[in-house]
Amino acid sequence: MISGFEFRDWLLANDPALSRLRMGSRVTLSIVLSFLILYAISTLIVPLPVASYGLGIVLSIEGGVAVRDKGSTRQLITRLLGCLASMVVVGLAAALESQRIVSDVIFLVVIFLASSGRVYGPRGFAIGMFAFTSYFMGSYFHPKMAALPLVVVGPIVSALVSHWVRAVLLPDNWRRDLLRSLESVRGRINQILFKLAALAADGKIEDTDRQELRQLEERLKEVVLMAESFIPRPPGGVFDGASAPAAELAIRLFDAHLAAESAIVLSFQSPPSFALVHAVIEEDKAVLSEEEKTVDDKKGQPQGETVRALLWLAAARRQLMKTIDAGRSSNFAEIAAVDEISTAAPIDFSLKNPLIRSALQITLAAAIAMTLGLALSRERWFWAVLASFLVFTNTNSRGDTAIKALQRSIGTLFGIAFGLVLATLLAGHPAIAIAVSVVCIFLAFFFLQISYATMTFFISIVLCLVYGMMGVLTFDLLKLRLEETVIGAVAGTLVAFLVLPARTRGALDTAIAKWFDALRELLSAVSEKKSQPELIVISQKVDACYRDITLAARPLGSTWSIVTRPGQIRRTLAIFLSATYWSRILARNHVADAVDDDLKRRIAADIGTLERVAIRGSECFLITRKQMRPASRHLPLWREGARLAVEMIGSTLERLYPAETQDLPFAAGKAIAPLNQE
Repeated sequence: MISGFEFRDWLLANDPALSRLRMGSRVTLSIVLSFLILYAISTLIVPLPVASYGLGIVLSIEGGVAVRDKGSTRQLITRLLGCLASMVVVGLAAALESQRIVSDVIFLVVIFLASSGRVYGPRGFAIGMFAFTSYFMGSYFHPKMAALPLVVVGPIVSALVSHWVRAVLLPDNWRRDLLRSLESVRGRINQILFKLAALAADGKIEDTDRQELRQLEERLKEVVLMAESFIPRPPGGVFDGASAPAAELAIRLFDAHLAAESAIVLSFQSPPSFALVHAVIEEDKAVLSEEEKTVDDKKGQPQGETVRALLWLAAARRQLMKTIDAGRSSNFAEIAAVDEISTAAPIDFSLKNPLIRSALQITLAAAIAMTLGLALSRERWFWAVLASFLVFTNTNSRGDTAIKALQRSIGTLFGIAFGLVLATLLAGHPAIAIAVSVVCIFLAFFFLQISYATMTFFISIVLCLVYGMMGVLTFDLLKLRLEETVIGAVAGTLVAFLVLPARTRGALDTAIAKWFDALRELLSAVSEKKSQPELIVISQKVDACYRDITLAARPLGSTWSIVTRPGQIRRTLAIFLSATYWSRILARNHVADAVDDDLKRRIAADIGTLERVAIRGSECFLITRKQMRPASRHLPLWREGARLAVEMIGSTLERLYPAETQDLPFAAGKAIAPLNQE
């Protein structure tokens, strides 16, 4: 049996800071409470039209998902402005109900304006989503002008309820989220240790094991970046004496991340013993003390470096656990909050702005979907427009759009199939159907951040159950929904590829360029003898840019996850990961007084290599590399760490764009050998 504490650890390891649980809970509670309040008003005060319920439900969703402002006050202002936009467009839809062609054209105008609103940042995005969904619902439910005062009760109630849920019932709290994210870091480090223990017991490491460790490393990186985002930083981003507790926490987190990565890298070249890994997991001080006494006897040997890495991880993990325990008792009271200063981005409505190009694409895709959807159904064509609009949301390239369109179509297909069976089984049992619908709504938004297809699957089930309770569920209706969804998805994909296309390689080129810029900044900062806190901040920027590269590269590989696809894309990401890893080694081991003319020369050579290869952009993902050969030397990680890091960064950059097929600087199960070891 799993104890409550163990289950919480498992949940935090798989849902960092419980962000997905909070998202699902907020949206579900907002919908349920809004519906109950509207039902009470309709029963006790004045009957409300169906459109009021529809708007209340969909705007509860937007209030929980689309509103991304920092701070409760800003969020309330955004919701009220969104509510105002909703009233305006619903009134417009009602006024144009008798003039369908004009209404359809105005819908396209609303779509363009809603999409263009993203230029104004998070608030513009949210208000645009409120406006789009409200016009959609207004056109779908056909409210009468005389009923508008009652219709707008829905948006008002949903805005107030959504804000109460987020600000009071399930509020944002960076101290709580920091603690949970640190617990998630610990959980993912434990997953790495458990895997290393299993491999040590087995006595061998296969390719599948190496890939699983790489995936665990990616998962750790994801939650470390989240935890770093919760640590308050001074306006410049670099800690000073006044923020010592926050700086100490950031260093401990940085060390835990780097130690875990080093344990993985060094275990590839020389697997650890099971006794050592078990001692790290169980915090067996006696065994760890004995290993520390004997590690010097293994100096210069691969096994010795692996032992050092595991001992480092044990110490870093111990410090992290102390930080977590202190956070539980003090709620990080010693860390002062820092008011965020938001800088307004320049407003650009030219075609150079990808947001404006995307707005034109969305509008054209919606027009195509509307035309084809109308040919299929005069009453249900809105589904096609909805699909064409949503497949562009949160995408950066035409590849992203194609993936999202496929996910929406697949999720709808399987959701309808499953929902039809479920609605049939629950016919005549409305209480159970309502309960299942609520659960499905929660699951839909719990999985939203990790799988759009899964979210669509559960939403389709909810619609089937609702249609069943309304007595209008038929196979033809569900077939029509699927057809309209496919029309919208295909329209969005075609427009994304043919009209003002944002090429996948273009987005990848941009991400790679930012990574190169961050790496160049780090190397220059080392040469200029900047402080270690400054270097760590820059290395974290390199880490974040690497994450952006993995996201931009996803459409080049598997639909579901780029890091699970074998081949040249995965190997190229491994090279970027290698250089990112060495950038953190460089930042952590840098000592300003140790920067001599020789190190400056090496850094200048690395920057020269970087300048030479950076212009080739995403070409590195198209290079076919031969299988890596074993190297004859191991990685001396603890000898002149900063100097070796500079050397390895240069070696890694050379391997991104080899003149001839070369080996990776390190590969699963292979040794890591610097080029010019002194």
